[in-house]
Amino acid sequence: MPGTLVTNTPVRSGFTLPQAAPPKSARVIIVGGGIAGCSVAYHLAKAGWRDVLLLEQGRLSGGTTWHAAGMVGQLRASNSMTQINKYSAALYPELEKETGHDVGWVRTTGLTLGTNPARMTQLRRTAAMAEVFGVEAHLVSPREAQELWPLIQTDDVLGAVYLPGDGRVIPGECTVALAKGALLHGAALLDGTRVVSLLTRPSKHGRLRVTGVRLEDGHEILADQVVLTGGMWTRQLGLGIGVDLPMYPVEHHYVLSEPIEGARVDLPCARDPDAAIYFRTLDDGSIKLGAFQWRSKPWQIGDTVPSDFAFGLLPDDWEKFAEPWAAGKHRIPALRTARFPKFVNGPESFTPDNNFLMGPPAGTEGLFVLAGFNSVGIASAGGAGKFAVPWLETGEMPMDLWSVDVRRFVPLQNGRGYLQARAAEVLGLHYQMAWPNREMETSR
Repeated sequence: MPGTLVTNTPVRSGFTLPQAAPPKSARVIIVGGGIAGCSVAYHLAKAGWRDVLLLEQGRLSGGTTWHAAGMVGQLRASNSMTQINKYSAALYPELEKETGHDVGWVRTTGLTLGTNPARMTQLRRTAAMAEVFGVEAHLVSPREAQELWPLIQTDDVLGAVYLPGDGRVIPGECTVALAKGALLHGAALLDGTRVVSLLTRPSKHGRLRVTGVRLEDGHEILADQVVLTGGMWTRQLGLGIGVDLPMYPVEHHYVLSEPIEGARVDLPCARDPDAAIYFRTLDDGSIKLGAFQWRSKPWQIGDTVPSDFAFGLLPDDWEKFAEPWAAGKHRIPALRTARFPKFVNGPESFTPDNNFLMGPPAGTEGLFVLAGFNSVGIASAGGAGKFAVPWLETGEMPMDLWSVDVRRFVPLQNGRGYLQARAAEVLGLHYQMAWPNREMETSR
């Protein structure tokens, strides 16, 4: 399934990186110029690191970043993950002031609807947990939910949780702002520079020491540390040196409506988890309607993602999107007669347990990973980049990050068959009920 290539970059500002020849060495090489890689480069350079080099095979924001929904929700399932997202929500508007680059930040707030008693129990727990984690949250009635989002119908809504601090960005522009910030603090960023393999040697401790990267033209760059932030290309770079990085791209969909009267830009980023949908407004008054269906489809590409697919999309799949589309029109009656001129089916990487990969892989030295964000990359990249810095500096987690530690998996979980089945199931976990002692159905 080759999909289609988008030939024009979605970075509206038209920003391009300064051109330069690749150096022979660097203190740290960051492989991948999506939002995670640019965040790591920005935070390392801002922390005073010198000889920070980011290499992007195509253009900034390629891969998954450019077609992401752009929602920045703060609350996650643990305190540490929540602190990561809270930092992102605080960082992104400040980037505009620091770099002069508009990231498209709007503090839209967030709204999650409940339509059955079990979901309302979960939302009450969500509000209580938010208070413990330092995130402002309020339980609201169906009437209050409709006042917050006037275009929705709430006949079947029992209540909702409202998070005033949530917002959204334009993912490509946020990536550019991080890149500009990295440049301002002395980092070097090169695009059109494809890394094809990692350089390694045995270490004196019997581990695999990563010593640099090899480019497509054969040029080698040595480094003390290499950080893999290559999105869906990360796993294959690991396979090249026998390192397991379990993640796999699956299809993820959203549609864009024509402009809708009353669809203000400041309406909350809303989620209707019992219908497996989310929706938010865009600057032009259109509505983005997306889905986390209970089961997705793996992208059938084997173990290698094509290098020229950085701005590619998979074929439209209205049949797969039929239920979310119907649910969206039920929740927002104005969509029933609206046109939907744009269907986005973008590949996105998911891991076996719905948590991203971070840290040094087992049995390696000089290698650090930050990838496989399971559809929370925009919300988490700012904070993950920040907390990667002390981990890289000391070799120790700056806080409890075991839930994302790349070493939590075993080798069999990196098998292609295992990942294709599991990743397709994991996408649906975002909006399914978090029942106690839930067990996965696939790859058992």
